[in-house]
Amino acid sequence: MDDSLWRSRYPSGMKEHVYYVYMLASRRNGTLYIGVTNDIMRRTWEHKNGLAKGFAKKHSVQTLVWFEAFDDIHAAIAREKQLKGWNRTWKINLIEKNNSGWNDVYERLLGKISVPDFPGSPSPRAADAALGRG
Repeated sequence: MDDSLWRSRYPSGMKEHVYYVYMLASRRNGTLYIGVTNDIMRRTWEHKNGLAKGFAKKHSVQTLVWFEAFDDIHAAIAREKQLKGWNRTWKINLIEKNNSGWNDVYERLLGKISVPDFPGSPSPRAADAALGRG
């Protein structure tokens, strides 16, 4: 495995931790789901492919419409709880502030970041290509 990408990002050998609070939607103005993860690409891919059991799967909530990044898990969890307490209008306004078309941000992220293929882990790009989506 070529780990030069990892070493270039983390020269000291220590991986930075990034946590994401995210919102998925079933469609524009549809059902919303709020979650927290340390890997936005993997988690969104799991939602899209029915691997995340629970509310999101039951309600077909698969479109990543908004996210925020945090370097502290406690801050991310606090933000997730805050957003879950918001009324629906506030959540929709937050989405539409930067994503008025309710576009799938996952698709944009695939084009903007390098998604390395690590042995033993599913590659979102390969999986999407295998499913005829990439």
